[in-house]
Amino acid sequence: MDLSPKKILFVLLFTALVLIGGQINFSQLLGGDENQFFTFFQFFGPIAGGILGSAIGAVSVLLAEIINFVFAGNEISLVNIGRLLPMVFAAIYFGSDSAKKLSAIIPIVAMALFIVHPVGAQVWYYAVVFWSIPLIVKFFAPKNLFFRSLGATLTAHSVGGVLWIYAFNTTPELWNFLFFSGTVVFERLLFAIGISVSFVLMTTFLARVEHLLPTGTVSLDKKYDLSRVFASRA
Repeated sequence: MDLSPKKILFVLLFTALVLIGGQINFSQLLGGDENQFFTFFQFFGPIAGGILGSAIGAVSVLLAEIINFVFAGNEISLVNIGRLLPMVFAAIYFGSDSAKKLSAIIPIVAMALFIVHPVGAQVWYYAVVFWSIPLIVKFFAPKNLFFRSLGATLTAHSVGGVLWIYAFNTTPELWNFLFFSGTVVFERLLFAIGISVSFVLMTTFLARVEHLLPTGTVSLDKKYDLSRVFASRA
């Protein structure tokens, strides 16, 4: 595993951000335990895949989540452990095109598992509508940062949705509320914006400190380096 100084710097910064963002609640998860929340980790988690590549990015997300899990003193349960997985798969999705097939398989498997569940079978359109979006993005707009971010957060949503419907006694009414109220749309659009902005800011930062680090690079998409963009317009 090639861990250049820049990659190590990113992993350290990313882990610190996870420890901070993971403690700030954004919204409560409906249908489960009262102490289950989305946190601000949702706004930047997948960018590890874009900076480090799908494989290393997914590993760094998992390690950062485990550290945060221990640091926060979370209860060890199947649900809490399972909640480590959605962002891991989101990082894989947000990563390189070499993981395109795996990225496509994730929401397809999630749709199938959701629909074969007795409750999910009654609200099958919930999975089909939301979890088809990552597939459409991956094959028709994989280079667009916002749509890529949207696909990543909905990939996390698909994994989390399957976990939720099997872990708790949810009802069709709950899923219909999430579908028709616009709750999911609102949250995922916000998360996608956050992921996009976080990726640009982190890319800009790493590009600016590159000359301060020893030999060794991480692949950065320089079109998202804000300082370079502004310099070219000056």
